Amino acid sequence: MPGAAAVAKGAGAASDRTPPSGSGPGESRPASGTRRGGPRPTRLRALDGLRLVAALMVALYHYGGREGDVTTAWGSSPAHQFPVLHEWFAYGPLGVQIFFVISGFVICMSAWGRSLSAFFASRASRLMPAYWCAVVLITVVFALPGVVYKTVSASDALLNLTLLQMPAGGERVIGVDWTLWAEIRFYALFAVCVVLPGVTRRRVVLFGAIWTLGAVVADAAHSALLDQVLMSHYAPFFVGGMGLYLVHRNHRDALGWGLAAVGFLLGQHYAVADLWHPTSHFGYRHTLVIIAIVALGFAAVAAVALDRLRWAHWRWLTTAGALTYPFYLIHEHLGWIVIGGLHRTLGLPAAATLPVTLLVMLVLAWILHRVVERPLTPRLRARLAGAAAGVRRPVRPEAG
Repeated sequence: MPGAAAVAKGAGAASDRTPPSGSGPGESRPASGTRRGGPRPTRLRALDGLRLVAALMVALYHYGGREGDVTTAWGSSPAHQFPVLHEWFAYGPLGVQIFFVISGFVICMSAWGRSLSAFFASRASRLMPAYWCAVVLITVVFALPGVVYKTVSASDALLNLTLLQMPAGGERVIGVDWTLWAEIRFYALFAVCVVLPGVTRRRVVLFGAIWTLGAVVADAAHSALLDQVLMSHYAPFFVGGMGLYLVHRNHRDALGWGLAAVGFLLGQHYAVADLWHPTSHFGYRHTLVIIAIVALGFAAVAAVALDRLRWAHWRWLTTAGALTYPFYLIHEHLGWIVIGGLHRTLGLPAAATLPVTLLVMLVLAWILHRVVERPLTPRLRARLAGAAAGVRRPVRPEAG
């Protein structure tokens, strides 16, 4: 789902500057002396494609791998609509864990060489324009006559614009925004502990190790407060992605590999604990499938880190990556309406309704990207960066 001005040298890592990026996986240049072979692409487009795969996994879960409001759209349980596939669609939530691994990689990459204000401007401008538009769009559509889904109150709709509706106890407009709340907490921890003092390899390793230990302790202590801050079940995925970025900078970075390995080992444990329900008719019955999907997610990001996927440098992957975030925001709730219109109103078979709905949501995501993200993201980033520069600039006394 989804990526900060002096360059700080990490112990044992070369000092390459990573150009800023406002769209997910940022630009990256190789750290001198850490890789062999010819020049590689400057943008990690394989990560863009992996992000879209993760988003499609989540969408398949929402459309065919769970109960809830989507049963109204289909007119019956997705288990009835997809007698075989629904058990596989049920593993789709693991796309979120893959997102978190990618996020750890990308945030570490995009923060390298950035000041705290630049990091904040980059993250806020990346998240908020599409998010604000999605909140307004879904709220308005759900309020239309004839739409069977209930919209939130005006107060909660306004609260959602802050992205703080979960800790504030408000009703959510976008079901998947719980993952954005997790991302915000990760950004805050990373900003305070790593970006503020200056990003170096040593600080990334220390932060990853302490966060991992603290998250495990918080889980063992059953502390709701500590878990809110440290995100026990999700920290290993962010930390694993951070470790893989260190590997990307230096393929022989043993501590980077260590963070990635511990992240996987802990992450698969928490994924199994969260998803495994042996009596459920909606999948989750095979722990090995959960472990395998988590392993494949880590392996795919590791392949990017090791430049094994640099051949996947097709331009359409950049477009795919750009569509991922708006698609992720709108696909669930607006997808219910499309499914209901195609399947129940027009009588389109479920096997055709599913891919057509995905296509419609991708087209709508492309429109949001072109109309909202492309013009507003750079403007918001420039305004925020300018405001931060204005705060730092000393005020001259007036003459006279």
